[in-house]
Amino acid sequence: MLTFFSHAIRDALAEEMDRDARVILIGEDIAEYGGAFKITTGFAARFGKHRVRNTPISEGGFMGLAIGAAMTGLRPVVEIMFADFVTLALDQLINHAAKFPYMYDGQVNVPLVVRLPSGAGRGYGPTHSQSMERYLYNTPGLRVVAPSDPAEAKGLLKAAIRCDEPVCFVESKVLYGMRGEVPEGEQLLPLEGARVVREGEAATIVAYSRMTQEALRAAEALAERGVSCEVVDLRSLAPLDTATIAASVTKTQRVVVVEEGSLTGGIGAEVVARIVERCFDYLDAPPVRVAAADTPIPASPALERAATPSAQQIAEAVRSLVR
Repeated sequence: MLTFFSHAIRDALAEEMDRDARVILIGEDIAEYGGAFKITTGFAARFGKHRVRNTPISEGGFMGLAIGAAMTGLRPVVEIMFADFVTLALDQLINHAAKFPYMYDGQVNVPLVVRLPSGAGRGYGPTHSQSMERYLYNTPGLRVVAPSDPAEAKGLLKAAIRCDEPVCFVESKVLYGMRGEVPEGEQLLPLEGARVVREGEAATIVAYSRMTQEALRAAEALAERGVSCEVVDLRSLAPLDTATIAASVTKTQRVVVVEEGSLTGGIGAEVVARIVERCFDYLDAPPVRVAAADTPIPASPALERAATPSAQQIAEAVRSLVR
C-alpha cells in the first residue's frame, strides 16, 4: 500500500510496541506534542506515558537513561529531535552503548535504537541540517542504517528495534513526505545489506538515504541520453556491504559515490577506499565523489541548494566518467 515515509516509521514503532511491552520511547516533546515531526502523535494516549517518556533538554542525560534501561531488559527507542544534537550524547553512545558488551565480555546487551532526523533541504540552517552519520559509522559496536524509501524505513526500523545491539537510525527529514509502496504484513529487512535498486552497464552510482532518490533521478535523466547507470542503495553504513558494491563496480568499471554530508572524511571516502582495494584492476576511470561542500549548511534556500548534492551534479559526474 502507498504510505508516507514518516507514516512508515510511525507504523513500525506502533507495531513493535504492540508486539513487545519492553519497547519504550524516550525523547523531547514526544508524548502529547508528538515530537518535532509528529511521528509519535497519539502514542502517549495509546500506550501510556510510562512507555512514551518526555525528557528534559539533556541529550547526554536521557541517552544515559536509555542505555541503562536497555542493559536492564527494556528496548528503548530514543528520538534525537534533530540529528545535530547527537553531539551532546556522543560520550554515552561511543564510550558506553558501543563498548559495554565488549567490556563485560558479552554478559550485557544494549538493544537501543537512536532515531536521527537528518540532513538539509528545509532551510533550517547550520545547526539543524547536518548529516551526523560520519561521527557514528566508524565506531566499533554501533550499527548505522539509513533508509531511502518508506518500505526500507519500516522494515529496517522494525529489525533495528529487535536487534540486540545499538542501532543509529538515520532519517532524512526531506523524505518524511515521500510516498511509496510498503508491503502489507510483517517484513523485516536485514541490517547489513545493500541492494541494487536499478540495473545498468555504463557506471555505478552508490548512495544512501535521500541521495539514493537523487541518484535514481540522475540515472533516469542519463538513460534518456543513452547512458545506463546502476544504482546501489547502501541501506547499511555500519557494517558496509562491500561485496554488493564491489560486484556492481566490477561489472560497470566506473563509479560515482554520493552522500549528503560534506566531502572531507565522509562515508564516501571509506566507500571509495574499499572499492580501490577490491576493484582496482577493473576500474576504467578513477572513482568520483559527489558530496556537500566543506562548509556549514546555509539557511538561505538558494545557498543551501548550492552547497548540497543534487541529481544534476550526480549526472554531470557520471557524464565526466563515460565521456
